Amino acid sequence: MASKQPFAQRILIAFVLMTTIVSGLFSLSIVVVVHALEEHLVSEELNRELNTVLHEDLKQGNSPRLDSSTRFFASNLPNYLIPPQYAGLAEGFNEVFDEEKSFYVYMQEINGNIYQLVQEQHEFETREQALYNVVLAGFLLTVMGAWALGLVMARKVMAPVSRLAQQVSHRDQQHSLAPPLAPDYPNDEVGQLAAAFDSTLGQVRQSLERERLFTSDVSHELRTPLMVITSSCELLAEASLDPRQREQIERIARASEEMRELVQTFLQLARDKANETAFIAGSSLATIAAEQIERWEPMFNDKGLTFQYREEGRDSGLYNATFLSTVMANLLRNALHYTEHGFVRLVLENGGFRVEDSGAGIPHDQHAQIFQPFVRGTHARGEGLGLGLSLVKRICAKQGWAISVRSQPEGGTCFNVMFHGATDEIFTSL
Repeated sequence: MASKQPFAQRILIAFVLMTTIVSGLFSLSIVVVVHALEEHLVSEELNRELNTVLHEDLKQGNSPRLDSSTRFFASNLPNYLIPPQYAGLAEGFNEVFDEEKSFYVYMQEINGNIYQLVQEQHEFETREQALYNVVLAGFLLTVMGAWALGLVMARKVMAPVSRLAQQVSHRDQQHSLAPPLAPDYPNDEVGQLAAAFDSTLGQVRQSLERERLFTSDVSHELRTPLMVITSSCELLAEASLDPRQREQIERIARASEEMRELVQTFLQLARDKANETAFIAGSSLATIAAEQIERWEPMFNDKGLTFQYREEGRDSGLYNATFLSTVMANLLRNALHYTEHGFVRLVLENGGFRVEDSGAGIPHDQHAQIFQPFVRGTHARGEGLGLGLSLVKRICAKQGWAISVRSQPEGGTCFNVMFHGATDEIFTSL
């Protein structure tokens, strides 16, 4: 599993860990070398003194000439008998601890006799402990220095990466006129990353621009044939027609009006936020609701459904008429297609509205999927392509609205659109 720690922190940890290991091994090697040198040098010194005592002092009948910290013992000399604590030691260098004191003991066996020199090592131990304290202090200071240096180096190493991340995430990079990022960086790994971002962002910009131009051009070009269809329907409606013909003319006129509204919606979605005239908020929620009720209530009645309208709060905001009409119309159309009997309810709230129905409902595990393009429910109706709710989601995202869906306890579905406190994600609830 990949680590979720910040990259700068991982660099710092790796730097400190490497320094700790190297410094620890170096400090340990100093201790080992000092101990080995101690044993070698003390052994040579005590061996030299013991030979002097045996071959010079004792042969001449003199007492051993030793300093106050060194004592001589021999197994065959009554005046120098070996104490019990020094008996049974191995030949050569030994180190004996007696309560809080420590001694070097050097032993030689000659013709079955044992000779020992015992030297108190308090002074040497004091110096050795001081050396060990210096080594430990150096180790700790090295680790702390590595932490401070690693922190500085990690920030310095990550500075160009953080700068690149800020530049990539900046909204100006979405525009085609934004300068490339790679020239600001040297030809290293960060520079290669910046070049890769330039290439990818360029492709994304081109794709978005092609989509925007396609949507804008198609929507614009559709206006003329739609005007022809609308005017032709108006002329035909003035002629003497039988009821079936008039019904078909009215159906064509409604379809033409819906297409006109969709064209207007797509045109506004294709426009940039910089064009503020495309996003004029001049219509109230109640006004848009009244228009949609007049349009959809006859269709609900023709299908035998009960259409209910309720106000649970008065909303004083003003909204873009095209976007709000499209969102409300798509939700009402879905309710019409997916409800075979019962009711459809439009409820206005302070800061939003709900569309409730008693239809087949949507399984909870499909609540998030239905807002994706070309996704239709398990009880699909009509010849739609599954783009209505996707369009609703795009409009809500562009306007900063929040849309949610939940299943009704008595069956059916409730879509809720809130104009304030929107989040970036579509949420669902039971």
